[in-house]
Amino acid sequence: MVEKRYKYTVTDEKTIERIIDDKSINLNHMVLSNGTGLPEHFSNSNVYMIITRGIMSIKLQDEKERNYGTGDIINIPYNTKMNVRNRNNEILEFFVVKAPNPQHYREE
Repeated sequence: MVEKRYKYTVTDEKTIERIIDDKSINLNHMVLSNGTGLPEHFSNSNVYMIITRGIMSIKLQDEKERNYGTGDIINIPYNTKMNVRNRNNEILEFFVVKAPNPQHYREE
């Protein structure tokens, strides 16, 4: 078998799970219900957020909060202050791709 299989949780419950953590990338899967979010933090790598369901409200640095929906992919540079929330009734589900993996990141 050449390929490696990964699975993620299919749920409507709040979920934050690491799917892949290898030298190339770090891939996380997140599900947020209405009114929930992530703690404000700084991105620790170049980040891509792939929204697969719902609407994400995100505030980056000191900019105003913006909304992104299903089908959007957001790229957030390294060391960007971010605050992610679900302010809508619909479940928010998204994947976070960190490339390079922060464990292997070396700022040039």
